[in-house]
Formats: sequence, C-alpha cells, structure tokens
Amino acid sequence: MSIPMIRIARPEDVPPALEAAWNSHDMQSLGALFRDDATFVNRFGHYVRGAEEIVKLHAPIHATIYSDSTLKNELIDVVPISDDAAVMHFWSRLAVGAAHPAGPHAVDTLILAVLTRQASQWRIMALENVTLTNPRTGEAVLRAEQGS
Repeated sequence: MSIPMIRIARPEDVPPALEAAWNSHDMQSLGALFRDDATFVNRFGHYVRGAEEIVKLHAPIHATIYSDSTLKNELIDVVPISDDAAVMHFWSRLAVGAAHPAGPHAVDTLILAVLTRQASQWRIMALENVTLTNPRTGEAVLRAEQGS
C-alpha cells in the first residue's frame, strides 16, 4: 500500500491535520501523517507499529462504529527536542453518533506525540492516546470546556 504524502510544515499543523483526516474518514490521509515506521497506542492500550498497521487498525472502525464520528483537537504544547524532533501534547474530543453500539456520546483523550522532521516534512514518529477516566470508578470524564 502506498500512503500519500501530506505536507506538514511545522509541528503545530499535526492536530488539525489529524482532525481533518479523521473527520473525512480518509484513512490514507490519516496514515500519511505518520512515518512509515511509526508506533501507535490507542486509547485501549492496543499497540501497532508502522503507518500501514495504523491504517489497518482504524479502517474497520471508520467503516462501522466511528463512521459518523467527529474529532476536535486542541493543542496544549510543543516541546522542541532538537531542530528536527519535538514532543507534542493535545486534547482530543471524540464525538460518536448513532453508528456506535452505545449510541451518541463523547470521549475525551489526551494525546502525546513525538514528531520528527525529514526533508522539511514533519511526521508522527509515536503517538499515545489516553482516555480521561476517574481512577476510582473507571467512569469516563469529560474535561471542562475552555472559557465555560
């Protein structure tokens, strides 16, 4: 499978690019955000390695339970490691619709991504997605809206 290249000129472009790929349910665009050898840990702790495996993990759920989902990302910070590497954190709210077995609901996660630049293009080298839950009860927690 050949993953198309998406131009990401700076690390801050990653959260909106991820949001756009998710919301269009375009798994090839999603895969193009990652280096070929990237690692990914989803919110359930499932680990995969490689952009193709990341696409294979997401394609079935976007064809079914997440087919009517939307994602909204909000950058927290970018911490440069070098001129060609950075660590990024961003909030992500997943809103699922009627296609999900549990019905419409929202899930908030905190994403940690390690980005690298090669040939002036930034890509995700590693991404980990953590669901916000109450550690005592396991209940999902939605973070407070900014400004409310």
